Amino acid sequence: MSTVFYTATTLDGYLADEHDSLDWLFVQDIDEEGPMNYGAFIADVGATVMGRTTFEWVRDHLARTGESWSYDMPSVVMTHADLEPIAGADLRFAQGDVAPVHAELVEAAGGKDVWVIGGGDLAAQFAEAGLLDRVMVSIAPVTLGAGRPLFPRPFDLRLVEVAQNRAFVCATYDVVGPRGR
Repeated sequence: MSTVFYTATTLDGYLADEHDSLDWLFVQDIDEEGPMNYGAFIADVGATVMGRTTFEWVRDHLARTGESWSYDMPSVVMTHADLEPIAGADLRFAQGDVAPVHAELVEAAGGKDVWVIGGGDLAAQFAEAGLLDRVMVSIAPVTLGAGRPLFPRPFDLRLVEVAQNRAFVCATYDVVGPRGR
């Protein structure tokens, strides 16, 4: 069981542009069965956690497309806001320190991995608490120049695997700890 930040980023290290758009991501060439593919990853996930911005993006995306919630596992949304749940989703809302939330996630995951979805700030909070084991990132051949950073605080990581999936460089890192400690 690991706690994993699985995401995609631009070459210059942004998860989304300054308007929280992922348009840059959806035009990239990827092999859905290739290295670090979503299907293989999600099969090992037992619980997810995301921040408010990611949750609102997903909720708005579902409303626009008519799609339904795609996670069949418990999901925690870290927020101070009073948010409307999504019908059919096993959602829990939490705020504050990530450590007690992590303990809840690990229990809910039932021996599978915990996926930190979306925001780099949330992933950094888990890393600062010593609760983020791995970063799995698909790096796209595009730059944005500004936006939501991949990991907004200094951390040391150790590369454990690298592969190419068509347009993406796919890299897996173990989290060593905060930079300079």
